[in-house]
Amino acid sequence: MSKEARTTHRAVRAIGVGIAAFSLLAVAGCSGSSSGDDAGGDVTLEFAQWWEPELPDGALRGMMDQFEEENPGIKVELLSGPYASTKEQLFAGAAAGTMSDVVGLDGAWVNDFSKQGAIADLTELMADNDYDDSVLASQIKIDGSTYMIPVVNFVYPLFTNDDILADAGVAAPPTNRTEFEAAAKAITDKTDAAGWGLPLSLETPSVIQNNVMSWVWSSGGSMLDDGKPDVDNAEVASIVEYVKGMYDDGLIAPGAFTAKEQDMVEEFTNGRIAMMVDSLAHINQIRETNPDLNFSISSVPAKDDFTGDRGIPYASWGIGVSDASEHKTEAWKLVDFLMSEEVNAELSTVANAFPGNKNSTPDFAGKDELFAKAFEIYQAGYPANEFTGLPVAEELMRQFDEQFQLTLNGDQSVDDMLASVQEQWSSEF
Repeated sequence: MSKEARTTHRAVRAIGVGIAAFSLLAVAGCSGSSSGDDAGGDVTLEFAQWWEPELPDGALRGMMDQFEEENPGIKVELLSGPYASTKEQLFAGAAAGTMSDVVGLDGAWVNDFSKQGAIADLTELMADNDYDDSVLASQIKIDGSTYMIPVVNFVYPLFTNDDILADAGVAAPPTNRTEFEAAAKAITDKTDAAGWGLPLSLETPSVIQNNVMSWVWSSGGSMLDDGKPDVDNAEVASIVEYVKGMYDDGLIAPGAFTAKEQDMVEEFTNGRIAMMVDSLAHINQIRETNPDLNFSISSVPAKDDFTGDRGIPYASWGIGVSDASEHKTEAWKLVDFLMSEEVNAELSTVANAFPGNKNSTPDFAGKDELFAKAFEIYQAGYPANEFTGLPVAEELMRQFDEQFQLTLNGDQSVDDMLASVQEQWSSEF
């Protein structure tokens, strides 16, 4: 997935940590992996990711200490930094052949890295190590081979300010599109808040996957056909027409064309918008900023007559192995460790996310009840993010966003918009 898909549900805890980690990653990007044997004969794996600063202090290091204890002769050096600097250094390392042994991955990078030959074919590594991949909730594949495994997943449910809904006479969070539109209209007519927050800034095009296509997936729809663009189909057209209708009726918060996802979260937290589709990870941020806010979460509304399984929009912390690593066997052991039932449950618990191992269950004891509710939503549907693994995924989102804004502004029809996007997307495949 794209940069914003991750940064929306995680926040860097310490600027100093990020700066130091950026410097460390920069050195690694220039000098190559340090995964050779150290003086004591141990293999040292470099693990580059943005996860450590976003977890409780010491959480990821503690897991690495456990891995080292269970795997004598293997050490793990964490190269940790903010998402943006991690992304920059991984792309530099991919181009130079100096990528760290094990890498945290965003699904939006996978296609490019695999085409460069920068990341290893995990299907081969799993076969070489007799790994049963049936325990994995999902795998990101290119041309039939797995290159990324989602370690933990962050879902994007519907957030509703229940006090505003009550003031507008809305008894419960909407479950379908008709109810959602009616709720947005009641809120707009009867309160000072906007009904729906929809950020469409071209600077953060991942809002297209999180806040637009999520409505398609929630009704079992797709923007692809056999892995190729099929964006001009009836399911996508129906949600574009639906959003345009709400936009024309003034039910979407003003400034949508320049609003970023974080702007939406701030407006929701401050009670200026009543409904939004957003990352589960923002629950803590909302609670810390406005502990008195009365809000709930529910599934993204589906089509009125839909009865099938709902696609649950999500973003992941993915993991892969550098194809340049001299220690792929040891690197796979670290991947296997993080995907094991117990460790994956622990990681998903401390990350406030959902596990990549089907058999892992997060421990929500003592946590906000909304996390337990979100897990029910996650289990009732299936993870859906069709941008993951696509070529130039962020550019595809931006192209859709540009045409979508023109349509909302009345400069072209829905059919013309989707035909243009279909042509642009097809040229990228």
